[in-house]
Amino acid sequence: MTGRGVRGAGAVLVAVVMAATATACSDDGGSASGTASKAASAASSLASRGADAVASATAAARDELNSFKDGVNAGGDVRAGAASTDKEGRATSEVKVHNGTGSKQSYAVQIDFRDPSGNLLDTVVVTVDDVPAKGTKDADARSNRELDGDVKAEVGRALRH
Repeated sequence: MTGRGVRGAGAVLVAVVMAATATACSDDGGSASGTASKAASAASSLASRGADAVASATAAARDELNSFKDGVNAGGDVRAGAASTDKEGRATSEVKVHNGTGSKQSYAVQIDFRDPSGNLLDTVVVTVDDVPAKGTKDADARSNRELDGDVKAEVGRALRH
């Protein structure tokens, strides 16, 4: 689980426990420890769903890149721009591909979105088709889900095919 997922789950847990404590002080018969236990379970479930989403995105990216037979490692041809957030809260990054070969090429690029500690938050694969010989072409990478806070985009893998 990422540090962000742990912090987010922790914040949810604190808020729920505080609300539960206030509720437990009322005369409705609920126990504070029972409510806190339910809150901890809910926070754990929330954190687990975040980890599941990252695992799913990672598996999908790996499968997509593995589908390119005869792909050539092209990590040196690709750069990921600074991450920003779009209006839907998803992280985005401009991907710049430079084709140094003498013929038109296509690329599959895995972009990893990470937090400041290097924890993987999400990963996507961007296909950049028909990059001209000795030319450059840009594409946009967009996270699969909302990511908040300080997010960095980096090239995970890149294949020329």
